[in-house]
Amino acid sequence: MNRYSTLYPIYQLIKNIMESNNIDDLNEELESVLEKGQSILSDLNLEEKLDELRTETELLIRKNPIASVAIGAAVGFVLGRLLR
Repeated sequence: MNRYSTLYPIYQLIKNIMESNNIDDLNEELESVLEKGQSILSDLNLEEKLDELRTETELLIRKNPIASVAIGAAVGFVLGRLLR
């Protein structure tokens, strides 16, 4: 899921606010968006996946430390040049 797909319900809510003056509909839509956001944040699978990804990354770095440092330096160099 990319960041735009998570922001789309908020965009829809703002668009509906601009188009509508009905406060009851606005409250219902806001409640719906908040419930979706809460369910995304409380997803236990997400926490497990992040822990698994962290562990896999640590193992990969320990297995190839020189390549990891070289990649980190290259990424830092490129970001430094782009953000200059």
